[in-house]
Amino acid sequence: MTPKQERAEYDLHENSVDDPGYRQFLSRLFFPVSNCLEPDSEGLDFGSGPEPLLSQMFVEAGHSMQIYDHFYAPDESPLQQQYDFITASEVVEHLHHPREALERLWSCLRPNGVLGIMTKRVLDLEAFSNWHYKNDPTHVSFFSIESFEWLASHWGARLAIPEKDVVILTKRGAI
Repeated sequence: MTPKQERAEYDLHENSVDDPGYRQFLSRLFFPVSNCLEPDSEGLDFGSGPEPLLSQMFVEAGHSMQIYDHFYAPDESPLQQQYDFITASEVVEHLHHPREALERLWSCLRPNGVLGIMTKRVLDLEAFSNWHYKNDPTHVSFFSIESFEWLASHWGARLAIPEKDVVILTKRGAI
């Protein structure tokens, strides 16, 4: 897809900050990440979309937030800062260069920082062949538990899987 076609596809999403169902959906990532945070933590909502409800939920909980979204909040200055936590809800499957993007996010985390990712995971080859998720033309990267185990090993991170489709990678503190 061209960037214009991709943006048009995202514009069809009806994720409103006033939708309790959307808040409930994002809670699957919000609560596990929140449980890892100190009060007044600083965070980045990567792939925030046009209505950054997840970042609003963290602000309501007393944290400060920055947002970045390739289409809706394209100012890259938040990607030049350090954070206590970063969230990526339903965004990693859209990354055309996932290794570069994830490495960049990881470099934005402070020691003991948390990267919370929510994405549907590939179970196995057979399930993948019949998986509706792969048919979305904006979904270009797919992850499995093994993908996240590899990332944790590569980064020397702690991996937690608190919920279906949610992983938390914690950066180890300075030695």
